[in-house]
Amino acid sequence: MVQFLIPMLLGFSVFMCGMKLMELALHRLAGPYLTRMLERSTATPIHGLAIGTVTTAFLQSSTAVTVISIGMVNAGLLTFPRTLGIILGTNIGTCITTELIGLNLNKLALPLLIVSIGLWLATALLGEIRLFPAIRSAGWLHSLRSSSVVLCGFALLLTGMAMMQGVGPAVQESTMFAWFLDKADDSLWWGLAAGALLTAAVHSSAAVIGIIMGFVSLGAMPIELGIAVVLGANIGTCATALLASIGGTKAGQYVAWSHVILNAGGALLFMPFIGELADLSAWISSSTPGQIAHTQTIFNILSSLIALPFCYLRVFRKLDPVT
Repeated sequence: MVQFLIPMLLGFSVFMCGMKLMELALHRLAGPYLTRMLERSTATPIHGLAIGTVTTAFLQSSTAVTVISIGMVNAGLLTFPRTLGIILGTNIGTCITTELIGLNLNKLALPLLIVSIGLWLATALLGEIRLFPAIRSAGWLHSLRSSSVVLCGFALLLTGMAMMQGVGPAVQESTMFAWFLDKADDSLWWGLAAGALLTAAVHSSAAVIGIIMGFVSLGAMPIELGIAVVLGANIGTCATALLASIGGTKAGQYVAWSHVILNAGGALLFMPFIGELADLSAWISSSTPGQIAHTQTIFNILSSLIALPFCYLRVFRKLDPVT
């Protein structure tokens, strides 16, 4: 148990540190602009979907955009109907992270980390040189420094993912994992439940999906079970939004619950078609990590497009955004 638990926790810590560094640095780069964009460019659900996709792809966090949206609704800056498209877009934009992980770029972690540290040190030195006051106050210098932090975060993300995937053989030999596989042989719903619970616990669907990529690539888990876990991870990622909505307005709670309905409804809709999702992803890519990433992308795009027409129903416009 200890032989894989400690490396797993250490790898997860490095992964989450990288994710948070990326999120905070990207938010510092363009957070105010993205907030104004959300406020001004969500007149229709299709506009909200586009903006939600772009902002989530940029911030690398669907949870961050969802929580920002809940905060803006609670503050009266956005109405609940105008957030529906944003919620759909966040699910599409978050696929960028899993697609990058699916490319298996772990070998680039160390070079990226060295480059990022070099860039940060260069910007720090330029900022301290008193001979060039114009450089010290230049906006591009601050942007470059934030970009180096983003790069460092991505390198740590890859490092943490490699560490977590490295314990795959030890996990494969554990009795608990064997018990889980035995149960999943009878029903893939065990995979859905496991994905939802794990993601709700760690607050990161990308981390859970990345671990599953490692298990599937090692042959420790059939790809159909991996896809079921991915569908469950999309349900579990709603936990943070629900926590953020506690104590807020009814409209803010509507935003969180609409996220739950979209992800849970989509997962339940696609559970009977796991075989078809596996065949389609295998047709797109021969790499098993890539197949898991593509399944996540296909699922989120189709779920959002299916749900988009319902966002235009008049019943949503009648909901009071304040009470």
